[in-house]
Amino acid sequence: MKDDIRKHLIDILHAAEEIETFITGMDFTAYKKSQITQRAVERNFEIIGEALNRIRKCDEEFLENISEHYRIIGFRNILIHGYDNIDETIVWNAVKKHLPILYKEVKELLGA
Repeated sequence: MKDDIRKHLIDILHAAEEIETFITGMDFTAYKKSQITQRAVERNFEIIGEALNRIRKCDEEFLENISEHYRIIGFRNILIHGYDNIDETIVWNAVKKHLPILYKEVKELLGA
């Protein structure tokens, strides 16, 4: 694995871990009430999407090891460009349903 790809995968892991730290002990109602947490989670999803985008530029074939990478990159674009139309429910569902899968896949790719 190329060093730059490894770096981006580590960035993804760190961002995912931060998201988990930010939402620990929260349910959706608490998340909706905390604008600070929402922004922190959104920012980390932006980092995850950008890291995947950079991996795509390095080695598009490698990116096939990450399921739904295209959706994650698209989600990043929505968060950045559609900042005024972000649906907290979609972000929360991404945290609860999709982030654990991504985290597991990236850990496996890193051999961690």
